[in-house]
Amino acid sequence: MTNKHKTLGEFIIENQQSFQYSSGELARLINSIRLAAKVVNHEIRKAGLVDITGAAGEINVQGEAQQKLDVYANDIFKETLINREIVCGIASEEEDDFVIVEGSNKKNENNYVLMMDPLDGSSNIDVNVSVGTIFSIYRRLTPTGTPVTIDDFLQPGRNQVAAGYVAYGTSTMMVFTTGDGVNGFTLNPAIGTFYLSHPNMKIKETGKIYSISEGYYAHFGKGMQAYLNYCKEEEGDRPYTARYIGSLVADFHRNLLKGGIYIYPRSKTAPNGKLRLLYECNPMAFIAEQAGGKASDGFTRVMDIVPTELHQRIPFHTGSKQMVIKSEEFMAKYK
Repeated sequence: MTNKHKTLGEFIIENQQSFQYSSGELARLINSIRLAAKVVNHEIRKAGLVDITGAAGEINVQGEAQQKLDVYANDIFKETLINREIVCGIASEEEDDFVIVEGSNKKNENNYVLMMDPLDGSSNIDVNVSVGTIFSIYRRLTPTGTPVTIDDFLQPGRNQVAAGYVAYGTSTMMVFTTGDGVNGFTLNPAIGTFYLSHPNMKIKETGKIYSISEGYYAHFGKGMQAYLNYCKEEEGDRPYTARYIGSLVADFHRNLLKGGIYIYPRSKTAPNGKLRLLYECNPMAFIAEQAGGKASDGFTRVMDIVPTELHQRIPFHTGSKQMVIKSEEFMAKYK
């Protein structure tokens, strides 16, 4: 069977033995994410035709206005995972605290916890810009059959067993890794099936794209300012091209395919950075590394950071390895 005719379900079955823990539980979990993503994708396609765009009138734990689609996507993913009883706990960017999932017998025998940003970039939905879902999966640390605790979620990224994202754009793609490379699947909307379209994805060692919100240049530290000046110098293969959408999934996905660096640094207005370690940075770092790239907070490997809270924020540099290394050199010079 050629790759272009291989479905996501067939891929999971064929590669189940390469999963770190081959119980079938992880395969069922990824299949459930696939189902929830198809439901969310269907609703996004109706945005503008039904009353599902705009603010929901609530503020999430980060102090940000929740969009209607944020709430909808969060509910769909939670409902799908809980109803299928394949996780023992869920943490979401849209929830104040983690959710304990009890089995039908009140004793959950499952081994995985899932963390997610159910709809990254949702503030752009009103203007028809690509958005996405980001997910991260860990094996629990507490004993099976007992309720999960905060310790099951506050694990460093290097403990991830799977991570991925769904990009809802001109086509809908699901990209994920289980620690054995990165593969991308494109949804055929006519029959509702994901097909392997991008096998063994690799990011270029270096690229020509830098993605950062340069409007905050005056608020960045000297190291970040110096690196941006370097990107714009006319020397060698520079200047680089600035490309910034403002949706992490969209920016990361473009750079994964074309080569480049994405940066959301610390600044005067966001001294700890803005992106969430558990819901955004760790899963993207896992994918980047599995594709041959790199991810850091400007100084430290992202997946070595030990979280201290569910909604912890960090600065984030990720993408082509040599570009991330160069950004770290400038950060260290002006530390």
